[in-house]
Amino acid sequence: MTQPPPPPNQPPGPPPGGGFGAPQQPPAGGFGAPTPQQPGQPPQQPGYGYPQQQPGHGQPPQQPYGYPQQPQQPQQPQQPYGYPQQAPGQQPNPYAGSGYPTAPMNQQSPYPAPQGPGGGGKKLSTQMRIVIAAAAAVVVIIGAGVWYASSGDDGKSEAKGGSSAAGGGGGGAKAADGAGKEKVPGNPKSKVAFQLPVPAVTDTTDVSGSWVTDKAYVKTGVNSVVGYDLVKGTPLWTIPLPGQVCAASRHQSADGKTAIAFEPAKRVPPKNYQRCSEVGAIDLTTGKLLWSKSVTGGKVGDDKASFSEVTLSGSTVAAGGTDGGAAWDMTGKELWKPQVSADNCYDMGYGGGPALVAARKCGPYDNQTVTIQTLNPATGAPTSAFKLPAGVEWASIVSTKPLVVAADVGDTAGDGSGISDFFSVDEGTGKLKTKISVPGDRFAARCRSTEVESCQKVAVGNGRIYLPTEEHEVGDGEYGRTNEIVSFDLTTGKPTADKAEAGGRYRITPLRMDGGNILAYKTPPYGKGGQIVSVDGASFKQTVLMENPSDEPVRKAEGSFPADYSEILYTGGRMFLSGGTVSKPQSSSLDRKYLAMSFTTN
Repeated sequence: MTQPPPPPNQPPGPPPGGGFGAPQQPPAGGFGAPTPQQPGQPPQQPGYGYPQQQPGHGQPPQQPYGYPQQPQQPQQPQQPYGYPQQAPGQQPNPYAGSGYPTAPMNQQSPYPAPQGPGGGGKKLSTQMRIVIAAAAAVVVIIGAGVWYASSGDDGKSEAKGGSSAAGGGGGGAKAADGAGKEKVPGNPKSKVAFQLPVPAVTDTTDVSGSWVTDKAYVKTGVNSVVGYDLVKGTPLWTIPLPGQVCAASRHQSADGKTAIAFEPAKRVPPKNYQRCSEVGAIDLTTGKLLWSKSVTGGKVGDDKASFSEVTLSGSTVAAGGTDGGAAWDMTGKELWKPQVSADNCYDMGYGGGPALVAARKCGPYDNQTVTIQTLNPATGAPTSAFKLPAGVEWASIVSTKPLVVAADVGDTAGDGSGISDFFSVDEGTGKLKTKISVPGDRFAARCRSTEVESCQKVAVGNGRIYLPTEEHEVGDGEYGRTNEIVSFDLTTGKPTADKAEAGGRYRITPLRMDGGNILAYKTPPYGKGGQIVSVDGASFKQTVLMENPSDEPVRKAEGSFPADYSEILYTGGRMFLSGGTVSKPQSSSLDRKYLAMSFTTN
């Protein structure tokens, strides 16, 4: 990946009016109207989007994990793994210096450098030095005793006592989003609760979609959605569908309802394709299809619009795709549908959850722009809008509140992750707070670039975005690979001191927030089972909530659900693993495959 150039010495000024990063005026005429072109152009200065250097305060101590390196200086401490390195003699980036807020790459540490002899202050007398040395010796002895008392057999520190909620004890600083709800089990050793066999299919089949209620684990099947007993895995109910599920919301309402999209008829070989035209709401408690709808209009005329994804925000079900967007309330009443647009604008998809946000594409094929619009979920009218920079053809909604958008600017990610930058946006005004560059060779979050709500291995909370680093050698002469979870501040764009090491040749992946804590899955090294851990959002101390069995058959079954391509759910001491697709079993395969499996500590 191209390395950033040496930045200018001054922080950027405010964004110029009408350019990238400026709030966009919601289009007149309500939902569906094209965004008007703003006057003015960004100044043609070198280096769009690259963070600017702030005035320093002397030589810094070693930066927090993952902080970008400065060019080599005498006695400069080596920067740790994980963040972009600045190459000497780098040519200026044509986008830099445009005045948009970005993360400072060479920001000095906020903590003053420790001063050695001659660095100021009064000299200590010989008597005082003796007193300090004696006190330090006592501290070392006491500290060694505390370490020994709190170490397990493997020498690794374990959580003792404190609150029964993960990350809730210790009496120190608290995470901004509060305590988590997940409880620490008396014994984190888990057992397999159930395994669901792969259904009979003739071709690769989409089975994306899984949810958990207080009584059921619900999973997409073949032309159906099935609820399974939470403990035994036996079927509780089945919702038959006319065709295969082709999209599913990751959200559910407080009363246990969610949304799916499905095909209007079964696939009959050799025709293994149907348009994804039907949208419906299902009740995860009763196992009922509440309603199903389709729409016509827009660029497809009298044909049914096809959708690639569906989401839920409050009581609004919204579906989007290249044919445009449509929405319904929970009674099935149509709220809006695709419209013909002179500027060829359409909603690619939506992000749901606490707010409803659209990714709207406009313009001719060879000159398209993407605008992120926060919507009134009852009418579809934009309440704020943020225009992504030129060269962005697709965007993903990581979080709707706070609003965080991922994009591959100029196809520079280079690793198939779909992410070169995250944009932190004020959802009320549409103003860009900061842009965070995340080189693909350093960070491991992923988004399907053509789907708006598809990001994995990333979590947002406490005013921060949490990402896994790419795997790297363990080091210290040990064999194997590992990684860490690190974070960036969503207001300043700066990397923080947060670092949760996977350790022991595990690889760690953030799953979701639990209050102010980060729930994460640890992919195990050979010979061990995976783990679920809770990372305290304030101290970044890890608490093991679940450790899966290490016997070979279970390890192989767990390993058949890789973190990059699986749906991983954890709640109430139960973990559920499932895939997004299933295929016809190969006769040559010696390892049994599953639709889903569950572990429990209960």
